[in-house]
Amino acid sequence: MLTIGKVLRALGKDTNPRNCQEVVTGGCIDSRQATQGSLFVALAGEQTDGHLYVDQAFEGGAVLALVEHQIDSAYHVFQLDEIPDCLGKLPFSVIVPNTLAALQTVAAWWRAQFDIPVIGVTGSVGKSSTKEAMSALLGYKFRVLKNKGNMNNEIGLPLTLLSLNENHQAAVLEMGFYVPGEIKLLCKIAKPRIGVVTNIGTVHAERAGNIETIARGKSELVQALPAEGLAVLNNDDLLVRAMADNTSVRILTYGTNPEADLWADKIQSKGLEGISFIAHYAGQSHPITSELLGKHSVYNLLSSIAVALELGFSWIDIEEALRTQEMVQRIRILTSHTNALVLDDSYNASPSSTVAALDLLDEMEGEKIAVLGDMLELGQYETEGHQQVGRKAAHVAQKIVLVGPLSLLTRDAILDTGFPEDKVRWFTNSEEAAQFLQENLKAGQVVLVKGSHGMRMDKIIAALEEKI
Repeated sequence: MLTIGKVLRALGKDTNPRNCQEVVTGGCIDSRQATQGSLFVALAGEQTDGHLYVDQAFEGGAVLALVEHQIDSAYHVFQLDEIPDCLGKLPFSVIVPNTLAALQTVAAWWRAQFDIPVIGVTGSVGKSSTKEAMSALLGYKFRVLKNKGNMNNEIGLPLTLLSLNENHQAAVLEMGFYVPGEIKLLCKIAKPRIGVVTNIGTVHAERAGNIETIARGKSELVQALPAEGLAVLNNDDLLVRAMADNTSVRILTYGTNPEADLWADKIQSKGLEGISFIAHYAGQSHPITSELLGKHSVYNLLSSIAVALELGFSWIDIEEALRTQEMVQRIRILTSHTNALVLDDSYNASPSSTVAALDLLDEMEGEKIAVLGDMLELGQYETEGHQQVGRKAAHVAQKIVLVGPLSLLTRDAILDTGFPEDKVRWFTNSEEAAQFLQENLKAGQVVLVKGSHGMRMDKIIAALEEKI
């Protein structure tokens, strides 16, 4: 187990104070999330400074805090080299030059104490759902550590690793990307042996730059793999497939054509019952069924199967795991107050993920309504992305509701297809759209709600769940 003494050792403390065997159960940067045994890391953010809340973290159960300077505290605050060999009462704070760097150092040291397979997952779209599917599949045989939610960056991934313990037999770690060098840093901390790249798209292009820069950033994962590692690459994505040239490790490709090592055909959507397909590998074919929704889920499943095969699963294991293991769905299914069926994919959006969600809507029975909000941070791909979604929505839906100023680009593309203008409604914000939908949805309709997180499409979902 991780202890206070081990944290201090990771930070460079030569001696191990005698009463530092207190277990550290995990880490947090929000004092409100501190629980018994937490390591609290005081970070100075744009909105507030964690140094102001150290004592609140201790009151919540934290046993140690990392700080960058002296603070007003009811508890001891030590320089690392001044911690006495016989400590007094816990908890206490340790001053380090940089709290984020210290968190990453401790996480990397703690990760190095475990000889378990670590799988890194990155991509522009689908990395969270791939992480969830992979964790569930591997959970059939292993106890798996995974990132919670979207804890996939330079803060969230180290915090995740602090929860690693002797019971874990594998780790599946989602790795996010905003700027070049970020995934390289995450790999330095997590030391993955297997790297999975889902696809390359225009998500966060406003910060990252063009799609070529995004591809180079994602390829840092395969470049960081050890000599005995394995890169699992989406063969259907040309930019991902090209990453095979960036590494000398073994490559296993997956996709929907026979050029891939592991490929699928006869892909069928069963609506809310999931999907089925035939998986082909090493000259053999295997029927696969899964509760995951939408034909696009075949990619999540193929990459997960590839990793499972690498870790010693038989096809019987895989089929049984898919039958018995509960899969976390990104899309939530609910019924509105008027008995319309709602596909809640409101958390975030990009052109490719929205097109995939519209494909799922297309597979549903009933009058189809697409509720689409602005897609943010697309940079130079902003116009093209919204137009692409507009053309797709016009092909799939019978009615379309748009939210936000950028969705006027979507509206223009919809109307350019000849879609009836009276079937398109535009609103400036999600509150206005929510009121309209509350008043107009009815039984027999299937409604997709999707948009970038900043558009607060979740307010629409909350409104549709209300009884009015």
